[in-house]
Amino acid sequence: MPFFSIFLELRVPIYFPFEYPFWNRSFLGKIKKIKKRTHCFMDPEAGSVTRESRLKFYKATLCLAYQSFGVVYGDLSSSPLYVYKSTFSGRLRLHEEDDEILGVLSLVFWTLTLIPLCKYIIFVLGADDNGEGGTFALYSLLCRRAKLGLLSASDASDDDISAYNSGLPRKETVASSILKEFFDKYHSSRIVLLLLVLLGTSMVIGDGILTPSMSVLSAVNGIRIKAPSLHENYTVFIAGVILVGLFALQHFGTRNVGYLFAPILLAWLFCISVIGVYNTIYWNPHVVSALSPYYVYNFFKKAGKDGWSSLGGIVLCITGAEAMFADLGHFSQLSIRIAFTVIVYPCLVLAYMGEAAYLSKHKEDLQKSFYKAIPGKSN
Repeated sequence: MPFFSIFLELRVPIYFPFEYPFWNRSFLGKIKKIKKRTHCFMDPEAGSVTRESRLKFYKATLCLAYQSFGVVYGDLSSSPLYVYKSTFSGRLRLHEEDDEILGVLSLVFWTLTLIPLCKYIIFVLGADDNGEGGTFALYSLLCRRAKLGLLSASDASDDDISAYNSGLPRKETVASSILKEFFDKYHSSRIVLLLLVLLGTSMVIGDGILTPSMSVLSAVNGIRIKAPSLHENYTVFIAGVILVGLFALQHFGTRNVGYLFAPILLAWLFCISVIGVYNTIYWNPHVVSALSPYYVYNFFKKAGKDGWSSLGGIVLCITGAEAMFADLGHFSQLSIRIAFTVIVYPCLVLAYMGEAAYLSKHKEDLQKSFYKAIPGKSN
């Protein structure tokens, strides 16, 4: 399992400022054809669509969903390696009781539900710019439609750049009118907006560098459970060598990386979900009740300020969730939604649930809970 989890990071998400797959023209052409076909289905003037074309569309969408496993979900799927360990590494170590463990599980579940599932899958993916996602895509929409760019005068033809422009008039809400007046009145606020966009893009790039380092190092540290004599310096060196190799693979392009590592990530998700189901049934089936938000309230009631200080570890369960929007230009909205909703989300919930069930009976293994929870002769 330690070496197996290392391969999840072979699709290190390097996000270019415009998050645009310009290095893979053939793959981009394939995506545009699929998106054009999707638009054709939604166009009332497109006429009837044959059964054969529908089958081709479904096949292409499922193909993109399969490729997305090898590109988008590596960080998100490897987060069980360190979430519980990081959460209980601070002052929360003084509260290693069942209520706190179930509370952490409830926090992880609702964080995964509200942010990746509700926020990204339902809302954020719909805010694309002609099929492109990311911070600059949102800024491009603001500049073109709300005229919030640094240049006060923009071409009228810019409004028609999008291939999905229906030609229907857009209604302005009260909030959008107030914001527009504010940006028109204070020109310096447009500079602040651009700086925020650059800051957001820089943070995404930084996440694409830091998260793989954390995941690979956590995976390599798992080797020390079977080889306790291995010095920590050697694990750091091994992790560094692996990371150099991972980043060197990026020039092969999204399509090749996706096809190559999608089966590895699918096997990983299958394994951790099956282990999670086994641990839940064998150690503590009662952890299913932690899906209730009551346990979040009870967690903060018992842990107090220490509980609030541990939220930094909880946030680690959604590392890489932003890749669903940042990498939208490589795939399609439907393919990303299918992959996350059908496979990634339920597998992660089962994995976290099983680890919490094991921890409720083995509190002494909190710092190595992921590896210790794997069934075997010597846990």
